[in-house]
Amino acid sequence: MTDAARWKATVYVGGLAPLVTVTSLHDAFVPFGEIADVSLPKNENPNSTDIHRGFAYVEYEDADDAKEAIDNMDQSEFFGRVIKVSAAKAPKSADEGLGSKKAVWEQEGWLAQNVVSEEDRLAADQAKTGGDARGDDPMQGLEGLDVAGPKPQ
Repeated sequence: MTDAARWKATVYVGGLAPLVTVTSLHDAFVPFGEIADVSLPKNENPNSTDIHRGFAYVEYEDADDAKEAIDNMDQSEFFGRVIKVSAAKAPKSADEGLGSKKAVWEQEGWLAQNVVSEEDRLAADQAKTGGDARGDDPMQGLEGLDVAGPKPQ
């Protein structure tokens, strides 16, 4: 399965109680389809008493199963808390965007949007040098307009 297809078949589950385990999540979400993986990120703060970070990802074999889980489990009660279930977002690439260590003008996304072809650059240069030094008269074509507003019928 490609990464894009995997993220379409993955749901985000937020607002989890500290007692929730991978097994309990699997048991709660299996009625909606075949589950490929359940991820419950561990808490990285050494001073925290919580076992996990309060959210999880449930990856289904089929994207339709993920939609079914979202429809049925969003805003439901799980271990005494109302949980938020939504489609998971793909993680941002470490090489793209403002947080990356690569210059923005070297990133593929920026280049695709902002690079001008050589033909376009030559046409722009010719347009700049081809006209007279003063440029076009901004009042040209306004001779017949003496009154502001719509033309009388």
